[in-house]
Amino acid sequence: MAADRGRLVINAIVFAEISVHFELIEEVDEALSSAYEREAIPFEAAFLAGKAFSRYRRRGGSKTSPLSDFFIGAHAAVKGYELLTRDVAHYKSYFPKLRLIAPD
Repeated sequence: MAADRGRLVINAIVFAEISVHFELIEEVDEALSSAYEREAIPFEAAFLAGKAFSRYRRRGGSKTSPLSDFFIGAHAAVKGYELLTRDVAHYKSYFPKLRLIAPD
C-alpha cells in the first residue's frame, strides 16, 4: 500500500537492518526487489540525527534505542518523506513534523 502512495526509499542503515535475516547480499537484493530505491543519508540528516539523539540522551534515554533510528528519522525528515514505522511515539517525539505511516 505504501508503494501506491509514492516512492519506496531505503538507506544503508535500513539495508543493514534487513540484511541480518539473510546469508548473502544477493538474497537481500532479491528480497528488496527494484521497488525500493537506495539513497544515501544526507549530511544534513546526519547532523539532525546527532542533535535528536543528544536530546534523547539528555532526557534519560538509554543506549538501547540505537542511533540508527535517529538516522532513519532524520533522513526522512530532511528529505520530506513519509516514514513507515511501528514506533510512532518515538519518531513523533524527536521528529514532530515527520509524516508517519503506521500499519495496523
